[in-house]
Amino acid sequence: MKTLTFGLALLLLVSGSTVRTQGPPAPFHLLEATIDDIHSSFRANRLTCRALVDAYLRRIEAYDQSGPRLNAVQTVNPRARQEADRLDAAFRASGPAGPLHCVPVLVKDQVETSDMPTTYGSILFKDFVPQRDATVVAKLRRAGAVIVGKATMGEYAAGYLSTASAGGPIRNAYDPTRNASGSSSGSGSGVAANFAAAAIGEDTGGSIRGPAAVHGLVGLRPTVPLVSRHGMMPAKPSTDTLGPIARTVGDAARLLDAIAGYDPKDPITAQAVGQIPATYTAFLAQDGLKGARVGVIRQPIDPKADPSSPDYRKVKAVVDRAVADLRRLGAEVVDPVAIPELAQRVARAWDVNVFETEPAVNGYLAEHPNAPVKTLRDILLSGKVVPSRVRVLMSNIGRSPEEAGYLQALRINDGIRQQVFSAMADHRLDALVHATYDHQPAKLGARDMTDPQLDTTGQGSNRRLSSTLGFPALTVPAGFTTDGLPVGLEFLARPYAEPTLFRLGYAYEQGTRHRRPPALTPALPGEP
Repeated sequence: MKTLTFGLALLLLVSGSTVRTQGPPAPFHLLEATIDDIHSSFRANRLTCRALVDAYLRRIEAYDQSGPRLNAVQTVNPRARQEADRLDAAFRASGPAGPLHCVPVLVKDQVETSDMPTTYGSILFKDFVPQRDATVVAKLRRAGAVIVGKATMGEYAAGYLSTASAGGPIRNAYDPTRNASGSSSGSGSGVAANFAAAAIGEDTGGSIRGPAAVHGLVGLRPTVPLVSRHGMMPAKPSTDTLGPIARTVGDAARLLDAIAGYDPKDPITAQAVGQIPATYTAFLAQDGLKGARVGVIRQPIDPKADPSSPDYRKVKAVVDRAVADLRRLGAEVVDPVAIPELAQRVARAWDVNVFETEPAVNGYLAEHPNAPVKTLRDILLSGKVVPSRVRVLMSNIGRSPEEAGYLQALRINDGIRQQVFSAMADHRLDALVHATYDHQPAKLGARDMTDPQLDTTGQGSNRRLSSTLGFPALTVPAGFTTDGLPVGLEFLARPYAEPTLFRLGYAYEQGTRHRRPPALTPALPGEP
């Protein structure tokens, strides 16, 4: 199945059939460039891989630790230019090296790279270089992508706050005084600021969709068995997954093509065999919303949401316009779809499951003889963990899936899942939609968000619904609040319904065109 995807993508790249088929190719502009834009320029000899990689590295140098100081990149790949030269030589000799030929990608620093440190956001691991590539990294490289760097992340992927002992706070590209959402913070901020064409994030309880939503990006949480987690430090294996963060739905589909598939090193991926189409790009239809039935969840999914607050009302105004656009684009909208006690049930399901993390982390660290610590207890006893993370991680110490409470947690999840399945069946829905966040991103704390009493989930976060259900979800830009902050609209569908998400999300994206780059990271002088 994946061989067909690779061959089809190569054919499209060489022939140019996914982009314009006649007339002179448009000049290449780096800012907001898509994968199609990049490949079209390669075919027209208007761009080389080396020039492309150089341009992204210049932007990282200009804006990551200078200017707005986004702090989105933990490590720049020192071999990125060398890899670009190799791909240029391969292109001259025999054409593209794969369907992602010279697509510059940032990878969350939770994911192993054998040629760069993998820090997990922790100063304890600042010099730790794994002896292997994660499966996702290996697949990206086989597809021809260039890993331009490792993206900063919330420490140990624990909680919402985008800060870490390895590098400090990660800043929102639209307002550096605000949070970048966690924990794939740098992946979101970096793609929004055009530091790479796309990124890989990790989503346990919303850590792909949150950073995507607050940065006007597309973020996909896949159905868990679709993408291998081998080579990724776990947080909660029953909900951990990896997925794309991109500026367009089409680019997210292309990345999923490259990374989805069976991996015997992560046996759960065997469940996805037969569920993966030849290419997810086949579902990118501009009229994809026509006749679709979409239900709107209006009730907050976070018990801490405050509907009376000004920023809640700002987000709601954007969501109201988004729902009107869904109707305008042909969807049959059921508004609202009410699910009794949803917020309380999701919060309980999430909070009660503290049984998986410690055994999973300890087992993962045991695979690495060169790891600086060997257990989660070692990490917490080091005294080098951001205080807000200590509070989150401590609740997992001494717990195990062998406890009776773990069965209770699974039963709670099953109950919520059945509620949502029934609601979708009763209303004959293809998907549900809701705001990824009901509130705007929080302001950064005066002490760089290290206070253990600070909120670690993000007020108004609706992200945990998808994670609790085990359903895939796609966040798409819904527009901006009156003070210029992005809002994400999240589409939620049944397991393995990624084709439905791409169909609906693409039609909404193309019919609204809300994405625009942050003003703080404009094109550089001489930038293509």
